[in-house]
Amino acid sequence: MKSVLCMVVGLMGLGISSEIAQSRLPFANHQEAASIARRHQRSVRGQTLTSQGMPAIRLKFDKAFKYAGSQEFILYDVAHAEQHFFVEADKEGRVKRFYWIQFEGYLPSNNHSHNYKANKTIKLAGLDFIADAYAININANPGRSDSDGNRARTFLESKGYRMKSNDVMLQRLVHLIDKEKRNELMIIYTEDLSEQRLTAADLAPDGRAASRWDEISKGLLERAVGGMFCFHPIKSTTKAATRRRTPNVGPDLSGRLVDRILRASRYNAAF
Repeated sequence: MKSVLCMVVGLMGLGISSEIAQSRLPFANHQEAASIARRHQRSVRGQTLTSQGMPAIRLKFDKAFKYAGSQEFILYDVAHAEQHFFVEADKEGRVKRFYWIQFEGYLPSNNHSHNYKANKTIKLAGLDFIADAYAININANPGRSDSDGNRARTFLESKGYRMKSNDVMLQRLVHLIDKEKRNELMIIYTEDLSEQRLTAADLAPDGRAASRWDEISKGLLERAVGGMFCFHPIKSTTKAATRRRTPNVGPDLSGRLVDRILRASRYNAAF
């Protein structure tokens, strides 16, 4: 909902309190959230997350990722958020990369809407996603204590996970579900930068690797897309699965390119 820097820094920042401020919500908000959850039942089986609505979609993730669980809450007293996490980590729980999937919608008790600046868009399974990428140091900006990112961080820490280093880069994909732009599906793919022997400072506008950002961010998007398959509508999963080597990823990434990524990238294991 807010800046992705706030969300992700809050998620992975070290040295900040793990206590999250508990919202004192009107009873109506709890009822609204429960109603939303019932209408759009979501489930996970193996590597596959299925949403029955808002949107109706099935996301299947690479076998390298382990499902870490989910949680729901009221965000900033105005929206219902549901988070799911697929994580690749070592035996000590140090995270190399992960997917954070968030279904979010404003409550009926307000008239808010999302207002994203769409500099780049891609298509996944025929759906439009706003795409943006960042490199950050997770200690530099702790973010809001009551953010969805801090709630996510606390959840993952409770499962024994932590980032391998303080420098990460992330690819955010946002699909605005309705024409009023009140509901969204957000997928944030995050990688530890130490894998590439880089820091966030290196990729800053005045950093030593700034000139490589276009190339690096392109590869990040390719891996984010290459590590999952999207099926929409969900009733066509069987038919889509027969074509999964050439998923619909829009003009930015051709099916042939993603196919090559899936076969050759050291980041991906076979499904």
